[in-house]
Amino acid sequence: MGTDVLAPSPARTTTVWVPDGRPAVFRGDQITAYAARIREPLHLVASTTGHGIGVGIGGTITAGIAAEGPGDGAEGHRLVGMLPALYPEWLGDRSFNEAHGARFPYVAGEMAGGIATTAMVIAMARADMLGFFGAGGLSVERVEQAVAELKAALPGRTNWGVNLIHSPAEPATEEAVAALLLAAEVPAVSASAFMELTPAVVRLAAHGLTRDPGGRVRRRTRLFAKVSRPEVAEQFMRPAPAHLLRALVERGHLTEAEAELAASVPVAEDITVEADSGGHTDNRALTVVLPIMLALRARLAKEHRYDRPIRVGAAGGLGTPGAVAAAFALGAAYVVTGSINQASVESGMSEDGKAMLSGAGMADVVMAPAADMFELGVKLQVLRRGTMFAFRAAQLHQVYTSYGSWDEVPEQTRAKIERTQLRASYADVWAGTRAFWLDREPEQIAKAERDPRHQMALVFRWYLGMSSRWAVQNDGTRRTDYQIWCGPAMGAFNDWAAGGFLAEPADRSVVQIARNLLEGAAVITRAQQLRTHGVAVPHAAFAYEPRPLD
Repeated sequence: MGTDVLAPSPARTTTVWVPDGRPAVFRGDQITAYAARIREPLHLVASTTGHGIGVGIGGTITAGIAAEGPGDGAEGHRLVGMLPALYPEWLGDRSFNEAHGARFPYVAGEMAGGIATTAMVIAMARADMLGFFGAGGLSVERVEQAVAELKAALPGRTNWGVNLIHSPAEPATEEAVAALLLAAEVPAVSASAFMELTPAVVRLAAHGLTRDPGGRVRRRTRLFAKVSRPEVAEQFMRPAPAHLLRALVERGHLTEAEAELAASVPVAEDITVEADSGGHTDNRALTVVLPIMLALRARLAKEHRYDRPIRVGAAGGLGTPGAVAAAFALGAAYVVTGSINQASVESGMSEDGKAMLSGAGMADVVMAPAADMFELGVKLQVLRRGTMFAFRAAQLHQVYTSYGSWDEVPEQTRAKIERTQLRASYADVWAGTRAFWLDREPEQIAKAERDPRHQMALVFRWYLGMSSRWAVQNDGTRRTDYQIWCGPAMGAFNDWAAGGFLAEPADRSVVQIARNLLEGAAVITRAQQLRTHGVAVPHAAFAYEPRPLD
């Protein structure tokens, strides 16, 4: 009885990829090297030696007979699929770039107190990204100076903006800043920390609305809304409430035509979903909150039949290329960075503060009372390592909630606060605070004279407000009181950058940070694409080391 011998399979005519001198690769470092070449199309090919799916670059595609047996595949491999070139510019929603005159779907966020400087915004705009000046906590006059500087430096550009922060304790200041931004025709405004819509933010969104020749509503001011809660996001995704529009018309801040158009479009077309971040935050994970916001967007867009999409971006926790890639993979139209930019060359943070930030680890952050919403008990996330601010601020808030006036506070506690936090007598700090508010918002003093507890709140807010200024001004005598807004992304960034091109603060330009994060995100995205198509992608392909990028 003879032995059966399997006959070779007949040759099959199929689509064949023929190399041009660069062979297909099937494993190890070779796949990693090919995966990093994101700006070239990749060809997915079948192995001639049973090694699965490989990757080819260049070559030609033709109809022919692919080798199926042993051999190096020089005569061609069966083509399984193709991946087109991938550019960092394409990671987000293309409409973001079109709407804002940018090349990249990347925003440097509005770190308050001028930490996001005009220099930072100018650098980002000239690199074809978007940046917001950190106007929160600054006087109207200081914001006006910044706007004038930005307009002079960026003529004709629309990829820049200024922050409008919600100020429930200072509504007059919020209104004044909004009026200034409108008068100066600032192209983009990022509204942050809002818990509900206010006349100021609705005025910004609705003022200057017109229809183009095609009948679509055209905006003069492009409003971003930074939110972390669905109930707040919904207010910005819906048209402005009729009662607010009517009140603005009656005050002469909107025309009837503008109010009518505002009733048909969302308050904001760019919604920045803020996850666990520095400053005001609810500490939510991006993987939890972003999908919820995307679903909300889909429901409201269908309900209101909007004729163009609301873009939903991601912020918070974005300190590495992997995090940025994950945000885009979740569906983010754009990404916003904050904490990591504080340690950049263009940041308004002091050199001492930058050094503290560059030494932070992922867990070196803590929640502390917020100065602007102190009475409401709102908290923000700050750097813990190297500073006692969070502990001392929490002590002040505990005293505020426990006693109705400074006189009711036990003498020993008062002495400790005057010695440690105030470093002056309560009376002296109140005198300076009183003078400040008489000039800025006299209603606060009238309220303090009626309510001694409010007076105590204003004094304690002096410490919280000054602590961030001491960090910016490099006041070494107050180093243990530095308030530096910081999220865990800072530690992740430091870990990624350690020992490399971006390790030192002096080398951390905001543009190089942005370009490296986007480039790395594109490399990781390409590696994931290959893996989902059956390529045995090594772990090394998901790692990207920062480097100087043009």
